[in-house]
Amino acid sequence: MSEDKASKTERTARPVRVLSVSSGKGGVGKSNITLALALALAEMGKKVLIWDADLGLANTDVLLGVRTKHTIHDWLKGEKTLKEIVFQGPLGVLILPAASGILELTEISETDKARLISEFEDWREDLDFMLIDTAAGVGPNVIFFNLISQERLVVVTNEPTSITDAYSLMKALSVQYDQNDFYIVPNMVPGPKDARAVFQLLSDVAGLHLAKVSLDLAGWIPYDPAVPAAVRGQKPFYLSDPDCKASKGVAELARYLTFKTPPGFGGGGLVLFLNRLVSGRRALD
Repeated sequence: MSEDKASKTERTARPVRVLSVSSGKGGVGKSNITLALALALAEMGKKVLIWDADLGLANTDVLLGVRTKHTIHDWLKGEKTLKEIVFQGPLGVLILPAASGILELTEISETDKARLISEFEDWREDLDFMLIDTAAGVGPNVIFFNLISQERLVVVTNEPTSITDAYSLMKALSVQYDQNDFYIVPNMVPGPKDARAVFQLLSDVAGLHLAKVSLDLAGWIPYDPAVPAAVRGQKPFYLSDPDCKASKGVAELARYLTFKTPPGFGGGGLVLFLNRLVSGRRALD
């Protein structure tokens, strides 16, 4: 086998990790963390695609200060391919923008799902990570994207409502759909003691009521005034202030996820994702 063919074969066989990033309630910094995590992974040499799946309130393009010409709605109408919709953000991160208030992906036809699978397979050689930035809460789309993802990351703050709603999301996924493994990322916490307290509270409640659930404290992001300043300036805080405390927390999270072996991960993450994409709607019925 030639060197070029061997390299291509090795690249094609490389597993792609598909992670959903969710939260029980809005306003906890989920989209900010998704974008910063993608940038941190890209800085480590990883190829990353963000799927902005907050279909009612798209955020990624806003955080970047860009106006998208096309969204997944244009793909659904058959006017554009996925690669024509996706745009390249900083550090080469690819972004698939949402169509705010237009599309419920759980309701697309089987024909469109097959088309989506066919086009996603074109990225098989290019991606290391797909990060799916879901909406907040426990709505059908949030459940759908968590079901079709291989790994699930839940962002939570130390506010009681955030902790309660994060538990409700994990309970719904565990009790109704037998999805039990979750990365927990406390955000906007004063320090490591507070992050561990949030994690411990979730662990204790899950241990009492959700016997199968396994929680993993994947990292924590400290409160940092650089973050809201970057949001106001529509620039990713990870790039505008790479030495701030929040950026360092995200970098640690990226390193943890990169070297962590996901539960049951045997390769072919994108294949698993595509299979789940087809069956995900049926799982919700």
